[in-house]
Amino acid sequence: MPPDVQENESRDIEALEARALGDRHRRASGISDVVLGGQDGLVNVLGVVLGVAAATSASAVVLVAGLAAAFAESLSMAAVAYTSTMAEADVYESERAREMRHVRDIPALEREEIRDIYRSKGFEGEMLDKVVETITANREVWVAVMMAEEHKLAPVERRQALRGALVVGVSSILGSLVPLVPFFLLPVRAGMVASVALAALSLFAVGAYKGHVTTGRRSKSGLELAAIGIATALVGYAVGALLEVRP
Repeated sequence: MPPDVQENESRDIEALEARALGDRHRRASGISDVVLGGQDGLVNVLGVVLGVAAATSASAVVLVAGLAAAFAESLSMAAVAYTSTMAEADVYESERAREMRHVRDIPALEREEIRDIYRSKGFEGEMLDKVVETITANREVWVAVMMAEEHKLAPVERRQALRGALVVGVSSILGSLVPLVPFFLLPVRAGMVASVALAALSLFAVGAYKGHVTTGRRSKSGLELAAIGIATALVGYAVGALLEVRP
């Protein structure tokens, strides 16, 4: 086999191993946690304060309702982020233990599954044999490939659960405070208009940033999040108007 071909094959196999074990350089950043917490907190509290503001003209009532919703929402989001991450880790570890047993007890069948997986990706002949041989020579790589390719599961670091929960919680509380700011400074009716405008601008900015670091479509992503805020504002206002409290 020519040296250049052999070198290319070696690189392909090394890439497969890296993908199976998890390439640290391509791990997702915390942008998703920031967007999730900030967007959810802002949108939910916006709906609450507009609904309350439409039902009463008392600024104190609006602020109390909004602050209560903000802190409850933030704690809830943080708790959900933590428990969901831990649940994902439990699922991964359970499936990994099962695959380890299969590799130990029925290696021939598991080896054939590896062959089928990479045959479907276009590998064939000597290259396919070498890929299968390389992957199944290392039990850790073997099981990691099965987890990624067969079960579509990625390893989850438990120590990141607390960090993720903290990021989501802080982002949520900061986002929740955005629609409340105008009510500290303006009367209820003027505060409602300012709250919607400020929330829409904030959502557009967050969406544009998300689009910048992901798809590159800043305007589309920004408009999508802003539209969510406006829709929430309309629903919250409609509910509050229907349940208006008259002195």
